[in-house]
Amino acid sequence: MKRSFFLTVVLFGLSCWQIRAQDSLAFPASWQGIWVGELQIFNARGVVQTVPMELHIQAIEESENYTWHLIYGEDKEAGLRPYELVTIDAGRGLYQIDEKNSIAMEGYLLGGKFFQYFTVAGNALLTSTEKTGPDELVWEIAVSSETPVSVTGNTTEGEEEIPEVKTFPINGLQRAVLTRKK
Repeated sequence: MKRSFFLTVVLFGLSCWQIRAQDSLAFPASWQGIWVGELQIFNARGVVQTVPMELHIQAIEESENYTWHLIYGEDKEAGLRPYELVTIDAGRGLYQIDEKNSIAMEGYLLGGKFFQYFTVAGNALLTSTEKTGPDELVWEIAVSSETPVSVTGNTTEGEEEIPEVKTFPINGLQRAVLTRKK
């Protein structure tokens, strides 16, 4: 009984992984759509703000690129961030978000998630976007200071050299569950 349950769990996990792997091979084409939802902004006490959010991923005519338009808030014109997703090397999962204002940041597709890690104005940001179902994306940004909150290690324990480890505070999280508009 235990063996068949274990086998069922393993086979289910492998089938889910295979579906996600196939979907990530079709990135960004399989992610096309207008995705809408609510962006929740968190601090340590919980949700401090909620705003409407959209992500528009559309093929650009006569180009291999896609729109990556983020819209925050009710005013779709004022809240529009008209970025472009550029494929650099799909085989290596390497892309770029071009903000069309001299800022262009690399992004990486790993394990079915699209990641970006960058610093701006003393903050480090880690973004992830993941297609969690045929009509659902989860978009997140974790915000940290570039200044470590602690530095430990950098010692020797017996014969083992312990490397220095810096820990950074997570100051905020932005998270949106977006559904494809039909």
